Amino acid sequence: MAGIALLGAGIFARHEHLPAILASPDLLSLKAVYSRSQTSSVALADALPADGPKPDIYYDSPSEPGRGLADLLKRDDIVAVDVALPILAQPEVIKAALKAGKHVLSEKPVAADVKGARELIKWYETELPAEKKPLWGVAENFRYMKSLVFAGEEVKRIGGRVVSFKLEKFGWVAEDNKYFNTQWRKVPDYQGGFLLDGGVHFVAALRYLLGASGQELSKVAAYTALLEERLQPLDTIHGVASTKQGVNGSIVLSFGTEFKNGTDLEIITTNGTVSWSPTEVKTVTKEGESKKEFEYSSGVGEEVAVFARAIKAGTGKVDGLQTPEEAFRDLEVLEGLLESGSGGAKVKEMSV
Repeated sequence: MAGIALLGAGIFARHEHLPAILASPDLLSLKAVYSRSQTSSVALADALPADGPKPDIYYDSPSEPGRGLADLLKRDDIVAVDVALPILAQPEVIKAALKAGKHVLSEKPVAADVKGARELIKWYETELPAEKKPLWGVAENFRYMKSLVFAGEEVKRIGGRVVSFKLEKFGWVAEDNKYFNTQWRKVPDYQGGFLLDGGVHFVAALRYLLGASGQELSKVAAYTALLEERLQPLDTIHGVASTKQGVNGSIVLSFGTEFKNGTDLEIITTNGTVSWSPTEVKTVTKEGESKKEFEYSSGVGEEVAVFARAIKAGTGKVDGLQTPEEAFRDLEVLEGLLESGSGGAKVKEMSV
């Protein structure tokens, strides 16, 4: 059983990562929790089950030395950390944990932009001793959603040549939305706002289903817009994309449509169509139409357990869906769409 610390005490850390760690008692033992503020650490402590573990609470406070992140990372009984911090805070924490020899699972996106992601991945590959290099995985929970995994299996099952694809995600971030009312999301200092923080999930889902059919995105072009003034700097993308294999499709992402909400991701082949949303997968072939419904599940529990099993296996490798390189490709597509939008729909090519 691996001793783990949860670094982050915000909404997603409390509601998703904490339960995921506690759901794997045969693989993980929660030793400590770190928050950047005492207020958040108290909220997380309150979220712990009464009959569950009582991890040590760490937070940055000049008046209480010995309780900061550096002190947590010195502990020998902690071999791994789960990092769920604001986007701009993550890279330095990731580096500090890896330098301390801790295995790291960090929340998506891998970094705030492609430049930062490339530098962080290069640092991981070149600056840490190969023989003692801890694991680093990037948590993209959509790749572990049961509905998406099933949709990928359906794409493989129906086969055929891919002729097109479509991703449409419409939604509305209301003024009382709990995520909107975190300061770092309300006034983002990173590109794209909710399009980066939330949109990268849907890019990952599209890439997952395209990958099931042997396709990889290579070019994108888009127009961008701000439909709701609160959701700075942008909330909507209307784009087109091409794969390395020459298949064209469309990508629409919006968090600013109050009266339209939903997700529709389609892979269209010469043998049929597979349509995915988080709670339903529909398959249409010449034999007819089939539909399978799912209870919503974020996939965080599965992704944390997969990472824990990689630690236990001791092979020095994370699951292929959690590599920093995989997360880099998600980010590169999303950033390409944003940059194309700011450049009058100029075509942006992916580097890999």
